[in-house]
Amino acid sequence: MEATGTDEVDKLKTKFISAWNNMKYSWVLKTKTYFSRNSPVLLLGKCYHFKYEDENKLLPARSGCTIEDHVIAGNVEEFRKDFISRIWLTYREEFPQIEGSALTTDCGWGCTLRTGQMLLAQGLILHFLGRAWTWPDALNIENSDSESWTSNTVKKFTASFEASLSGERELKTPAVSQKETIRRYSDDHEMRNEIYHRKIISWFGDSPLALFGLHKLIEYGKKSGKKAGDWYGPAVVAHILRKAVEEARHPDLQGITIYVAQDCTVYSSDVIDKQCTSMASDNTDDKAVIILIPVRLGGERTNTDYLDFVKGILSLEYCVGIIGGKPKQSYYFAGFQDDSLIYMDPHYCQSFVDVSIKDFPLEICFQ
Repeated sequence: MEATGTDEVDKLKTKFISAWNNMKYSWVLKTKTYFSRNSPVLLLGKCYHFKYEDENKLLPARSGCTIEDHVIAGNVEEFRKDFISRIWLTYREEFPQIEGSALTTDCGWGCTLRTGQMLLAQGLILHFLGRAWTWPDALNIENSDSESWTSNTVKKFTASFEASLSGERELKTPAVSQKETIRRYSDDHEMRNEIYHRKIISWFGDSPLALFGLHKLIEYGKKSGKKAGDWYGPAVVAHILRKAVEEARHPDLQGITIYVAQDCTVYSSDVIDKQCTSMASDNTDDKAVIILIPVRLGGERTNTDYLDFVKGILSLEYCVGIIGGKPKQSYYFAGFQDDSLIYMDPHYCQSFVDVSIKDFPLEICFQ
């Protein structure tokens, strides 16, 4: 009887904390972001300089933002399209109950798992679609409110993904929408990219069947002593992602592996071994190794001496991003302008049972 009473208290405590976190993180999310026209902006290795947005050409490497000895000049809309094309995951509520707990939300504790998902999603986008790819519908998202986005807005934006968010099944588009897809993506390559994009998103659905969904990640985290409701550090999440990719049985994922560096050291021979032992065919184009390097850049706050190091990582064309931030508060860092970092914030709950993706348009404002 005593044990039963304790269980009831724990369940009541869990429900109370969940309700509090849902209220805390369901407030309106401000999305207005300020940039300067006079400095280049780096987004995951791709460089934009809005000062030259009327010039449809490459600029010489004189502005301090170089990739392969040139600067990629892009206007505001090109940057916005690129940014919206990144897969952004946040706290969610009302998803299927996590096994072994009463939790149906990750509000207040799952931010590093969400940023880890974003990091892995970017790696998959690079592998299957390439860094030059952007989502064709990115600029067609309806602007309902220039100041903020609520859960209802996100529901409307993400409704088109609902059909593809049921775990491991292949994308099956209803007959009418399939005709529309064929009309809009007449090019075979574009249609292939659209299918892969939706497929990647489906792998991160908030469902026990989704290959890289929250439920699966928590399951792999149990071996590291973590359970639903605990806070997960970046190093633990790196190993959880590695395990999730190793255990994935989807045929498209058999050539992909994750290497987690030990003591901040990457051994090239180990990376090569990882690639060679992947389960893909002999075609090297099917194989990829995502390298994750857990590293501490300060104590209670990040040491600013490491800022140039962080910017150097984000300047790499095949960078999958950086996760982390303050203790127990993780962000997904994707770029920078001058000494200001650009990041995606997972700390806002969206009430949508089947969807764990939100693609927010970025309102560009200039100082």
